Amino acid sequence: MADAIVLYPSPGIGHLISMVELGKLILSRHGHHFPITILLTTGIADYPSITSYIGSISRSNPSISFRRFPLVSVDPANPPRSGAAVAFEFIRKNSAHVLQSLRDISAAATVRAFIIDLFCTSALPIARELNIPTYYFYTSGASALAAFLYFPRIFARSTKSFKDQHGVILEFPGLPSLKAMEMPDPTLDQDDPAYGEMCYFCDQLSKADGILVNTFEELEPKAVELIASGACVPNAPTPPVYCIGPLIADESSRAGDSAVGGGQQDCLCWLDKQPRKSVVFLCFGSRGRFSAEQTKEVAGGLEKSGHRFLWVVKNPPGHVQGGGGNGDVDLETLLPEGFQERTKERGMVVRSWAPQVAVLQKEAVGGFVTHCGWNSVLEAVAAGVALVAWPLYAEQHMNRNFLVQEMGMAMGVEQRDGDGFVRGDEVERAVRELMDSERGRELREKSWAMGEKAAEALGDSGSSTKALAKLAQIWGRRHS
Repeated sequence: MADAIVLYPSPGIGHLISMVELGKLILSRHGHHFPITILLTTGIADYPSITSYIGSISRSNPSISFRRFPLVSVDPANPPRSGAAVAFEFIRKNSAHVLQSLRDISAAATVRAFIIDLFCTSALPIARELNIPTYYFYTSGASALAAFLYFPRIFARSTKSFKDQHGVILEFPGLPSLKAMEMPDPTLDQDDPAYGEMCYFCDQLSKADGILVNTFEELEPKAVELIASGACVPNAPTPPVYCIGPLIADESSRAGDSAVGGGQQDCLCWLDKQPRKSVVFLCFGSRGRFSAEQTKEVAGGLEKSGHRFLWVVKNPPGHVQGGGGNGDVDLETLLPEGFQERTKERGMVVRSWAPQVAVLQKEAVGGFVTHCGWNSVLEAVAAGVALVAWPLYAEQHMNRNFLVQEMGMAMGVEQRDGDGFVRGDEVERAVRELMDSERGRELREKSWAMGEKAAEALGDSGSSTKALAKLAQIWGRRHS
């Protein structure tokens, strides 16, 4: 009987791209031939870009196939709950389709591994019932994974919602502490069904056969050692962790999702004309939308800093798009009067999207102001670019703490408690310190050295290559 590996991402193009890149890595990095089947839900986040992306991958990677589930409906307003709670319920409602798919695939092949996203934890007991080895693909870093593994102990001690625990600091063994109000969004409100789901997800993390992590050991040695020591899951076995990164998604896929034109490539030509390590790049991810007030504060800080900049500006939250799609950003309204004219010799503002990987690899870029999304962190690390950490949501506050306190890879900005607002003079200070100070120079040197280690990790004898080879060896063993 043939072998197979099955991947199950959460809904949405970002999750799908991450799983596809993992599948491509598995196919390219070992001697065993494991055809990849990716399970896809239908009913949430079904954008046209996903259909075109699937078609492109199917043509270029014939060993990767997709199995689409029948439509599943969830009423987001009955009962009223958060978007995360709706998404988690939707995934759980697909359990029967997961079971049927695994049975069908198992009838024709031996499923050597079933790899799931954290939010697809409802599939774990289904695979266990079928005796299929099940792994998580954790798309953030080992430090965040260590915290998530420890979360059940934090949850057990909390008697009220984290969003109401003003001034409370949460402690993790061997990790930086975290303000209770900076916990990941779905865990903030105990009255939201998403909270209970997150408790379940984190508790089940340690029940898998292994966890694949998008990092490399040289970037987070303390966290990798901490997990292996068992400190994150006291009094219970910790599954083996395999650091297989940095796995950086194909940028052309994300460009297709952005619905903006090729004119955004103009920024690359502009960067080619700037002096080496002179430009600060500001970009805050697909969900990184600032209020008009915050946008003006950033503009003021950049102008006063006197430094060159490339800044990606999106519409404020709740903005109704015009006919121009994501590129329909009214800079005249959002930016201070005369800002672009005054800074035109040293700055460039890009509407909605820029080719981030290509930008970071340009010689002109000397620093990156980022929301600390893990993909962005890895892209900067691979390019050897120093960071200013400005977290917004999800596990980004934890990432900021790890980057600043543990890894020494970034400097943080001072954010207002409650809404995370950053004043313009703080933007100016951070940019000046990154570009002008001895500390900034040290960060750039450390970032460059880590970029070289990232490349080595993926080399023929690198740590990530060895980790994936170990997995392939495990998956290649025939059952007795």
